[in-house]
Amino acid sequence: MSKLFESSTINSMDLPNRFVRSATWEGMAAEDGSVTQKLIDAMVDLAGGGVGLIISGHSYVRPEGQGSPRQLGIYKNGLIHGLREMTSAVHSCGGRIVMQLSHAGYFASGQSTGQPLFVVSDFDGLPTGLPRKEITERDIIKIVRSFADTAWRAKSAGFDGVQIHSAHGYLLSQFLSPAFNKRRDEYGGNVHNRARIHLEIYHAVREVVGRDYPVLIKMNCRDFVENGMDLDESLQVARLLANAGFDAIELSGGTFTSGRLSPCRSKIDSPDREAYFREEASVFKKKIDTPLILVGGIRSIEVAGQLVEDGVAEYISMSRPLIREPDLINRWKSGDRRKAECDSDNLCFGPGIKGDGIYCVTKKNEEAI
Repeated sequence: MSKLFESSTINSMDLPNRFVRSATWEGMAAEDGSVTQKLIDAMVDLAGGGVGLIISGHSYVRPEGQGSPRQLGIYKNGLIHGLREMTSAVHSCGGRIVMQLSHAGYFASGQSTGQPLFVVSDFDGLPTGLPRKEITERDIIKIVRSFADTAWRAKSAGFDGVQIHSAHGYLLSQFLSPAFNKRRDEYGGNVHNRARIHLEIYHAVREVVGRDYPVLIKMNCRDFVENGMDLDESLQVARLLANAGFDAIELSGGTFTSGRLSPCRSKIDSPDREAYFREEASVFKKKIDTPLILVGGIRSIEVAGQLVEDGVAEYISMSRPLIREPDLINRWKSGDRRKAECDSDNLCFGPGIKGDGIYCVTKKNEEAI
């Protein structure tokens, strides 16, 4: 288990251990996406709880890209001040924090944005009657610029790096997926074309943040939808991204339409149900040298330690366990190695939808008894 608590670096970022808080929607931002004290407190709890690297909740880079109510935003300069307060608070606890940059695309919240949904192309199953806009090449230029602008804002606000969100069926994931991407131009068709916008975003971001600033990406190993991206194509994409220069890849899988194979699976009640993308991660590590961050149902320190020891991943990423226990890593480090108390019921997202911010409903109910 010693490897889990050894220090490491991702580009210029020094990390005290191998544990990462994977991005989630907290539902704690203000209506305009600005930082609140409640969100700052949540980040401070994670930093104080021993997490080696915090990845912020997915932060929308353009107004029409907002995916959920009270989602963190980074689409305008006026948001930098509040974000700087958050990073300063994390750093004062000795923590590290990376901002995840996202555009929800087809999965945007039309109710929140009041704008048409951006779609990569028309695809089978696209609901009729919803206002939508098929993305033009001119739109792509603007989207690429938005990711670069927000990376600059993140660095200006004191974030230790940025992560590009290309998983779970959001906009960049939609470009990669043949289930969503039916384009006939240079952004559709073969794998390289479908990954083109990612490479353009990477180079645009590098121009504004420099070579020494960590730039990470989160992507699917499989989409788990009919005609979606499979493991072979995902690996091809990962090699393109690694060769371009991304500093680390966080590996996830599934979309919001993947049913029981969604990114947030339930009934993780035994070690064999943990790390449900471990086989795909093992394939990745045989083909790429870029550090791999593995997320997906990891609940016990024994499984986490074995994944690192076996070279399946360099970093262990968790989200729901840290909603219930933000001090989980310190608990494990102190010698209390009971598995995470999270029972994967996914009830934690309900309060966020109601406007109260996510929290462990099960724990709160247990404390009330």
